[in-house]
Amino acid sequence: MRIRNLLLAGLVAPLLAGCNDSLESIDISKVSNKVEYQLSGKIVEEMRKKGMAKTSPIMLRILKEEGMLEVWKARTDQRFEKLVDYKICAWSGRLGPKIKEGDRQAPEGFYELTQANLNPNSKYYLAINTGFPNNFDRANGRYGTNLMIHGACSSSGCYSMTDEQVLEIYALARDAFRGGQKTVQLQALPFRMTAENMARHRLSPHYDFWKMLKVGYDNFEVTKRPPEVAVCNKSYVFNQDTGGKGLNPRGTCPAMSTPPALAAALQKYNARYDAEYQAALKKFDDKVWYDPTEAERKAVVANLRKGKELAYAPTGTALEAGKLVSIEEYQALLSGQGAKQTKASVPQATAALAAAGPSTPAAAANSAAPAGASNETTASVPVPMPNPNAPVATAAAEPPKKPFWKFWASE
Repeated sequence: MRIRNLLLAGLVAPLLAGCNDSLESIDISKVSNKVEYQLSGKIVEEMRKKGMAKTSPIMLRILKEEGMLEVWKARTDQRFEKLVDYKICAWSGRLGPKIKEGDRQAPEGFYELTQANLNPNSKYYLAINTGFPNNFDRANGRYGTNLMIHGACSSSGCYSMTDEQVLEIYALARDAFRGGQKTVQLQALPFRMTAENMARHRLSPHYDFWKMLKVGYDNFEVTKRPPEVAVCNKSYVFNQDTGGKGLNPRGTCPAMSTPPALAAALQKYNARYDAEYQAALKKFDDKVWYDPTEAERKAVVANLRKGKELAYAPTGTALEAGKLVSIEEYQALLSGQGAKQTKASVPQATAALAAAGPSTPAAAANSAAPAGASNETTASVPVPMPNPNAPVATAAAEPPKKPFWKFWASE
């Protein structure tokens, strides 16, 4: 119990500081034109202090387990810095990607949002379409519609905010588009992909998928610029030089390489990560994190807020409702839920962990798949049968474009 309390204290405390500060002055009843809402003087002043233009590019990052949505914004030096973060009011399902319509899962992955993704007429106050399914999702047979970031604090596969929160997020995106930004990157991640968090979730059936997302996470942490994202061989690839060749999401990856300056920076980053991962394995020993169900998250919130009237009904975070348990307890909890696929994967993951030993080189996870090679990081990702009644969607080859990382590498 003590290790769980220490873990929660370390993970939750940094998230509580500075959240939603800019929302203090918003009175939603006095907003006459939500689409043209002007950002408060407080957040504009924060931009000024951080060297950000009001219309400079932004990036959105969602951290499911922590229940956070972060807005990162470009400074005058073109590096991105976190401007503000918001507590997500409600998200449905549990950790893991969205697979099909109706599974109540909120998407995980890398998505490109255009101005067309903004919905000023949403019945949930305001909305931003996440862009699910993207080329990766379609290449892997994943489908679903109307997955949004919206207001009203009610979710069935969406990331739902309060109306005050989405008012501000919408305005930040609107101003960035008006400043000339063509696409806003949305990184929807299960959690901060630190060594400790990865070690906690090492037996999850989604672990291989998350290792692939972590490559993009690492690239952003190193460069502080949204990575160039592409898909080939049904896998994400990040900041890769393809020699000007376009990529086919379902086709074999061509010969690719990481720019030398970026490769050196990632190597240093990964060396530190590997050491921290080994320390985390020793810390958790035979413990693993149990990811709570949506019902378990809601129960914790209901218990914490007994006797209090709320304008919204938040679903709580997976950190509040989850727990660190033994591997035996983990299996028992999943068995009690009747999760056949997940239950079957636990002993397999345990056996694989024992066979592989404690080593887990992050550098291997960050290397691009060679031409013609299968991508091991997605080998265990389930690929469901597509809905026979769903419209046929094709994953078109991606045209070559000037990589964003070249600006970073040239400095």
